[in-house]
Amino acid sequence: MTVRVAAVDLGASSGRVMAADIAPGRLTLTEVARFPNGPVRVGCTLFWDVLALYRGILDGLRAAGPGLDAVGIDSWAVDFGLLDATGALLGNPVHYRDARTDGVAERLHTTIPAAELYATTGVQVLPFNTIYQLMAAAGTPQLDAARELLMIPDLLAHWLTGAHAAEITNASTTGLLDARSRTWSKDVITRAGIDAGLFPALVGPGTRTGELLPHVLDATGLDSPVPVIAVGSHDTASAVVGVPATGPRFAYVATGTWSLVGVELDAPVLTEESRAANFSNELGVDGTVRYLRNVMGLWLLQEGLRAWGDPDLAPLLDAAAREPTLVAVVDAGDPAFIAPGDMPARIADACTRLGQRPPQTRAATVRCILDSLALAHRRAVRDAVALSGHEVDVVHVVGGGARNTLLCRLTADACGLPVVAGPVEAAALGNALVQARSLGAVEGDLTDLRALLVETQELTRYEPSGAERAWAEAERRIQAR
Repeated sequence: MTVRVAAVDLGASSGRVMAADIAPGRLTLTEVARFPNGPVRVGCTLFWDVLALYRGILDGLRAAGPGLDAVGIDSWAVDFGLLDATGALLGNPVHYRDARTDGVAERLHTTIPAAELYATTGVQVLPFNTIYQLMAAAGTPQLDAARELLMIPDLLAHWLTGAHAAEITNASTTGLLDARSRTWSKDVITRAGIDAGLFPALVGPGTRTGELLPHVLDATGLDSPVPVIAVGSHDTASAVVGVPATGPRFAYVATGTWSLVGVELDAPVLTEESRAANFSNELGVDGTVRYLRNVMGLWLLQEGLRAWGDPDLAPLLDAAAREPTLVAVVDAGDPAFIAPGDMPARIADACTRLGQRPPQTRAATVRCILDSLALAHRRAVRDAVALSGHEVDVVHVVGGGARNTLLCRLTADACGLPVVAGPVEAAALGNALVQARSLGAVEGDLTDLRALLVETQELTRYEPSGAERAWAEAERRIQAR
């Protein structure tokens, strides 16, 4: 049995629709549409243009057809749309980098202490978590009129099918889900002053949530029925399915705008030590837990390029590879790097604060960014192992950063472990594999799905150089400040 599915994969800078043809021993992935995605500032607020995303999906589905057997959608986490009593969208979703959540976490923690919140939800404190966004919106006409909250993939699936559901991997990033019971935490929701009636029923990856509506079929030229299948709708959940691991002793770095660095577990780690280390317990496919830390990721490089007028990246990476290692490093998790802006200037300021000479050239700035990301990957992998007790023998780098040879090599050196890079489109592949299994085209657990990736995807292995002492010293340099 062969199936053809559309994997809609939405990132913070672009969206794409990928057509996957899958059968036992066969997996091919073709990009059929790509469209831009980015923040739109109106007044003082940063929004997503969700209607443009929806149009891009419709155009992509048209390009993927005919003969499409199913559709699945994954995207970034934490952001949402609010619907009124008629089902109408109450304005464009607010972008997670908007400043409305400044100081909100501290305010919530006077009502629900951070340790108590973590013991329930297991989610690291990030200023843009859904729970903080909702508190920031308290008392606004939009939130007062809202009758349903749908995370971005659930909102788009709702427009395609009319279904009302909350896919659990994305719901687990909100700070509103009980990590043990895997249900909405009524206690947290109520104490945060949020209407518990906003949240629809939870569904797991592999659930058929509905079929494309007649007007969607008309817009896309597809033939009925085309089911929409809930996948790991948080793109990292799909990307972790797309990790081509051959055993359980692996760490992953899902790279893109963010680096999500962690290990795959069977149960959450809700200790005080885990909270202090700012690790998240996000739910994965097949009942797994993505035990991870958010690292700022290639956002640092993207914003640097934007500040420089978007020069060609390849020559900059070549020049950066010739720069000496670890001359200047910064803490990639510094909150100063979250908002859009002049990233090279912020990096220079951070170097100065750390008592280092700031990079003097663009190549040196790129090298500082990549050295700093590799150092953050090292810290996150080692902390994940220490806090969970889950030993690892290899680090898998998937997503856009798998193309970055210098970043992969530096990550291997920093972690002191082999790095296997690829696939680049791990999220789309994980999305497609969950759909194919739901349709009966492939069988088995995550090990079986990953075996198909190993068999069909191009992978590159990087061995560490053995420069452990230099990376340990760089880490101490940052921690000392």
